[in-house]
Amino acid sequence: MRPEGRIHMNQLALRSKFNEVFKKEKLYFFAPGRVNLIGEHTDYNGGHVFPCALSFGTHCVFCKRDDRKIRLYSLNFPNQGVIEADLDNIAYDKKQDWANYPLGVIKTLQNHGYVIDQGFELLFWGDIPNGAGLSSSASIELATAVAMNKVFNLYIPQVELVKFCQEAENKFVGMNCGIMDQFAIGMGKEGNAILLDCNSLDYEYAPLDLKGMSIVIMNSNKRRELADSKYNERRGECERALKALQTQLPIKSLGELSVEEFEKHKDLIVNPVERKRAKHAVYENQRTLEAVKKLKEGDLATFGKLMNESHVSLRDDYEVTGKELDALAEAAWAQQGVLGARMTGAGFGGCAIALVKDADVKKFIDNVGKIYHDKTGLRADFYIASVGGQARPEEKKY
Repeated sequence: MRPEGRIHMNQLALRSKFNEVFKKEKLYFFAPGRVNLIGEHTDYNGGHVFPCALSFGTHCVFCKRDDRKIRLYSLNFPNQGVIEADLDNIAYDKKQDWANYPLGVIKTLQNHGYVIDQGFELLFWGDIPNGAGLSSSASIELATAVAMNKVFNLYIPQVELVKFCQEAENKFVGMNCGIMDQFAIGMGKEGNAILLDCNSLDYEYAPLDLKGMSIVIMNSNKRRELADSKYNERRGECERALKALQTQLPIKSLGELSVEEFEKHKDLIVNPVERKRAKHAVYENQRTLEAVKKLKEGDLATFGKLMNESHVSLRDDYEVTGKELDALAEAAWAQQGVLGARMTGAGFGGCAIALVKDADVKKFIDNVGKIYHDKTGLRADFYIASVGGQARPEEKKY
């Protein structure tokens, strides 16, 4: 029996009381995940992409320290415990696992002359499925970047934070990603997707007016580890194809080529595999521009058809889909009310998306889930995409 007047508290209430009594200031930040509607593996080829930020992502709680230690903890990886680093000696270490992403951002800011003058603690929690291809790593990077920018009064424009986060992933983590993920997360706008020219970083917002349709995200639950995948290999193949074309063409990227120009000069690429990779990059770039045009015209049927063509190209020319993503796309194509479906993200597992009539969404999820499980033995998860805003500070929530 509880003694008279004794107060019962759960852990959250105790933490809240601790904060109230000891008055250790905490600041809160959020960075969304992203999904790419069309334009895959075009960003590092100087082409166009068409992503949007999602309403779910990475939450981050920040607290200053009185020394120069950094302490990081993720509620998504509790078994790894608190990961510590020294502000004056940040270095990549494979054992640091997920923490290399925030540490890479901090180190990159330091390399550019920005002063982070005292240590801190950062706690992360994300509701992006890890390894699903919805950019959990870039979301962690941007959450860290906006926190550093705000707390240490760095006054860095948001688009520059985006570039620093890409640099951190390229140079610190060693993943040669393009800029799409960081840009979509750092520059997202509610209700809009972003048409981004990855060559010039020119961009425009395009309202996602889907007229009674929903974007359904299908998580294959086939984990993909981006840095360990064939992503860097694909990038190398495209770079070699570009060099072959540059022997006669004054271009800096594959994204500069029209389909007609590519077809006229493709035989300069002697290696047939590299020629296929370049073909995808060029055709996908043109598909993306056409898809955005059709969306603006309200022609969702053609937009969906271009999504289907994108998946086929990623399967046949770029060879990054795998049996799980193919099973999802093929199951989706066979369903009533579906205008288009394709893999999204780097591939080799992760997610696919489908454009589905609202009235058919429930039946779509049931049918695709069953077909996918029968084919692969895996159970897919489904989410209705809700388009969110950019990485940002948040109001105190507790």
